[in-house]
Amino acid sequence: MKKNLMLVGAALTLSSCSLILGPAQTTVTVVGVNDFHGNLLPTTFRVPDPADRTKTLTVQAGGIEAIGGVLGQVRAENPNTVFVGVGDMTGASPLISALLRDEPTVNALTGLGMQVNVLGNHEFDYGVAELQRLQKGGCASNEPTRACKFENTFAGAGYTYIAANVVDEKTGARVFPAYKVVKVGPARVAFVGAVLEETPTVVTPSGVAGLRFEDEARAINAVIPQIKAAGADAIVALVHQGGTASDTFDIVDCKTLTGPIVDIARALDPAISAVMTGHTHRGYNCRVPGPDGQARVVIQGDALGHLLQRLDLRIDTRANRVLDVRATNLVVNAATAPKNAAMTAIVQKAKALTDPAAAQVVATLGAEQITRAANPAGESALGDVIADSQLAATRAPEKGGAVIALMNPGGIRADLPVNAANPTRTVTYGDVFTVQPFGNTLTVVTLTGAQIKAALEQQFDNPAPGGNRILQVSQGFAYTWDNSKPKGDKVSAITLNGAAIDPAASYRVTINNFLADGGDGFTVFTQGTGRTGGDVDLDAFQNYLKAGTVTPGPLNRITRLN
Repeated sequence: MKKNLMLVGAALTLSSCSLILGPAQTTVTVVGVNDFHGNLLPTTFRVPDPADRTKTLTVQAGGIEAIGGVLGQVRAENPNTVFVGVGDMTGASPLISALLRDEPTVNALTGLGMQVNVLGNHEFDYGVAELQRLQKGGCASNEPTRACKFENTFAGAGYTYIAANVVDEKTGARVFPAYKVVKVGPARVAFVGAVLEETPTVVTPSGVAGLRFEDEARAINAVIPQIKAAGADAIVALVHQGGTASDTFDIVDCKTLTGPIVDIARALDPAISAVMTGHTHRGYNCRVPGPDGQARVVIQGDALGHLLQRLDLRIDTRANRVLDVRATNLVVNAATAPKNAAMTAIVQKAKALTDPAAAQVVATLGAEQITRAANPAGESALGDVIADSQLAATRAPEKGGAVIALMNPGGIRADLPVNAANPTRTVTYGDVFTVQPFGNTLTVVTLTGAQIKAALEQQFDNPAPGGNRILQVSQGFAYTWDNSKPKGDKVSAITLNGAAIDPAASYRVTINNFLADGGDGFTVFTQGTGRTGGDVDLDAFQNYLKAGTVTPGPLNRITRLN
């Protein structure tokens, strides 16, 4: 009898302990950066004016030193913090990183403790072999003058690249892991990722040759059972695809999100607690219902390190489930954020290696700045100038004999110069490089007038963030487009030097090798004949600026009706 009473007492004691302890709860903070593009230094960013939200204030935001400082503050608040990337950490980078093949950027993100980065489309800019080098380290034997110039050796990324939807066409095997489970304090958080399915249409085709890009949601959902079996307490999706919202980035739980990410988020497995996004360079903090009807966080942090995405996950590690998710976009104000000393050292070294080239004055402009901001028709002052520079570089018979030049707007990465305060109106090599960092080769092809029209119609077929991709056109070429017309019949009144384009006639047209290979979905350009190579676009651009004082002209080459 005494023994039975002892057992009852022990059982009561255990039961009481369980009631007192309850679920084992912990809070994990996830900090993410998207579309960093090697911007080690701050750049201009506009934020809502807290005194009058109809206005904005301009601040210098981002930069790896300030990112490190903000990240340090978050870690001080919650040691259980994990740092992740949502794609495009490298590629389309300014000279301070790109001239050193983005090695300082990879080193910096590794130094800040980044754990995982989903592949973005720009991670494929130099092909899979170079992407593998960024992951594993080593010098690129085929480009010894560009790689391992930051340090004598390159260790590679300390974080893991992931992508559930990128597979080898021949073997069907994933090129990179689909997910990574990270131990954060007492919790195990799984990060599963996908890059936009349309990646082959927005990168140089040779860079993704032999790869297949699958539907984002289906690829992610397919590995959820594996993640659950691995004992994850929480699952966060990193998706390098996005949308846009009419609400500003600081509006919590917005309901105005539109774009490709909405359908993806709606289809993702309910086990995923939040979706961190990128690609569209728009800051938003919204909620989108999943397949179970429950609204969950879908967030993006602008670009270039201006904003950091922050998730605070309250997790029950006994039940392996997330109890609550709070989301915020953190402004990385370079003027007020503390500076991370280790990041300062990386920046100073990178600047010392690249400043001599960056500081070389190329030209003097006829205005303080020429911007890439497009008018309602899709034409920009800087787009006109770049198209003109490419025509000038290829007009001579020995250079291809071009009469028209067309430039993809996605290849114009910044205003000239980047910051508007330029009273001397000077332009440096660093400015020019920032505008055109890809090193594309100018290509001249022969197209019929009918093919030119077909290519212009493809501007409205492309899955561009926010709408169409309007090609920038050289002087003397003009056309009209009507948004009320059906696809395939939007473009009319195509002229060259005032004369109507003849559908049956042949014209020599300059495009870069990205477009010539069908980039941005312009497949018509692959039909061009008599293809000849030419100068690097960067060289053509700076030579044009050197040749005379360039002043922005009227935006009258492209006309929009409706």
